[in-house]
Amino acid sequence: MIRAAAPADVPTILALVAALAEYEREPQAARATEEQLHAALFAEHPAVFALIAEDDAGTPVGFALYFLNFSTWNGTHGIYLEDLFVRPEARGGGHGSALLRELARIAVERGYSRVEWSVLKWNEPSIGFYKALGAVPLDEWTMMRLTGDALQAFGSEAAG
Repeated sequence: MIRAAAPADVPTILALVAALAEYEREPQAARATEEQLHAALFAEHPAVFALIAEDDAGTPVGFALYFLNFSTWNGTHGIYLEDLFVRPEARGGGHGSALLRELARIAVERGYSRVEWSVLKWNEPSIGFYKALGAVPLDEWTMMRLTGDALQAFGSEAAG
């Protein structure tokens, strides 16, 4: 079963984020707090959304966290999937494809033009999974990121 996250799911989502960070070989990088996640997901006008995948017993086994982006070329919103994770013991049960199918359903229902996400180049199992669903890699694009000291330095220059 796939359902929208509720405020009571925040500790579970945070635990799944930590498990994802461990899987992606960066456990120290997951520093979000329950308070931050709750504020992002359940503000009066949230900019971040989450879905929960549950097993047959109603136990949360995975999640998808996403936000809206916008295509100036298409003139429509899209969904950017920030995180998709299913606990290892629950993989193969259809939870990952169900989460992605729900995101696709939301996009189609709302007239959005795309669902997109990033995947680590070494994560061959996920890449194969995504390709099997019909997703295509955007090999001509390179993701760029401004963060940490470089962000602080560059942002401080703009303020002056």
